[in-house]
Amino acid sequence: MSSIRATIPLAMLLLSGCVVGPDHKAPETQMPGKFAEGGTATNGDVATVAWWNAFNDSRLNGYVATGLSQNLTVLQALERINQAQSQITVAGAGALPSLTGSASHTTGQTKGSFPTNNSSVQNNSSGGLDVSWLLDLFGQYRRSKENASAQLDAAYSTADVQRLTLISSVVSAYIDVRYYQERLAIARENLKSRRETLDLTKLQLEAGAASRLDVVQSEGLVNSTLADMPGLETSFRQAAHRIATLLGMPASSLVVELQRGARQPVARRPATTGIPADLIRNRPDIRVAERNLAAATAQIGVAESRLYPSITISGSISPSYVNLSNNGSRGTSNTWSFGPSLVLPILDGGSLRANVDIAKSSAREQYLVWKSTVLEAIEEVENALAAVNRDKQTEDALRRTVKSYQEALSLATASYRDGASSLLDVLDAQRQVSTAQANLATAVQKTAQDYVSLSIALGGGYAVGETQAVTGPKVAAANPPKGM
Repeated sequence: MSSIRATIPLAMLLLSGCVVGPDHKAPETQMPGKFAEGGTATNGDVATVAWWNAFNDSRLNGYVATGLSQNLTVLQALERINQAQSQITVAGAGALPSLTGSASHTTGQTKGSFPTNNSSVQNNSSGGLDVSWLLDLFGQYRRSKENASAQLDAAYSTADVQRLTLISSVVSAYIDVRYYQERLAIARENLKSRRETLDLTKLQLEAGAASRLDVVQSEGLVNSTLADMPGLETSFRQAAHRIATLLGMPASSLVVELQRGARQPVARRPATTGIPADLIRNRPDIRVAERNLAAATAQIGVAESRLYPSITISGSISPSYVNLSNNGSRGTSNTWSFGPSLVLPILDGGSLRANVDIAKSSAREQYLVWKSTVLEAIEEVENALAAVNRDKQTEDALRRTVKSYQEALSLATASYRDGASSLLDVLDAQRQVSTAQANLATAVQKTAQDYVSLSIALGGGYAVGETQAVTGPKVAAANPPKGM
């Protein structure tokens, strides 16, 4: 008998160390050694690099810093981190003993017209302590805590995704603000030039060197420029409103400040692309997908643990005290109980096994989501890198085009003043200059947006001010984790 008593605690101890279900392992997939138009050197941890400083614009830097501290979407993501932290406590609480206490006191008496209904005043005081402990024999609560921990990690990375999105939105909107201001400046400059041409044409008409048709054509070009300006002003204000909203401010808060104007943002240094494997370290959306996979893997263990018996040890102590006021009788009554209970699933119609299959399928799905996220990240970098390299060439060519058309306009205007050419030559030259200048402004905007897209695709800047690097899963063969 003594050997049996010694064996039972030992068996319980061994069972308590049993955890069913697969352990999470970092997912793996094939990745190229370099980007098609990139180098072979790693760029390390770019999450802490403030890449927008390349635009050398202190106002933009201030907007990004303000957005990171008070953007409402980012703050919502931080609240979800708090929720996930508390969920870890909830998930692990089931594996710990629970103790509840209770106390009560009642005073009562029975009276009526029959003598037998009369009784003394009775005071009854009682209390109780109840304790229970579900033995986590097969790791249900340990797997639940793993699941909650992975969800907390995912919440942190989701907040990083929101920071990255915020940075992208603020910088892109700022680039748009300066683009529309540049277009307005070009329109004002062209309006001044076209009004001068109109005045010259009127003088030519008075001198008999021009026709009424020439005057009407000049007026049409002036009015066409005036018609373009309200739409550009509207677009400027909408972009300014967007920045204010991203910074958690009323929409019109920054309009006056931004109307002071500045040059179009131009990156002063190229982005370092690194290699595709760097994305797993730097991209927070990839880490979200990996942590979701870890949570789904832990859920397999939770589902499998429910296939096995569960043992709960419980006990209670309930003391009570009774006092009868008429005769002074009083006394106590104490009860207690203690013992284990066993729950064994026998017939459930296959639902428990089906839940295991569902959990395994969910984990395989999350692996595919992770792999898809990695491939999409590589595509985003390749697309942005291709755009950066080619749009810069377009911008350079348009700068030369503007210079050539401005010279042509100067020559055409001088020739018209001398009567050696027609007004049509001047008007055509003005249209060419206006179109080339607008195209150049668009190209500068596009090049800057390409730089933003590339920097965001590389996962840069969301952890500015932090020093701890983020580590990611391995990169190797394209196989889902085992046990799924």
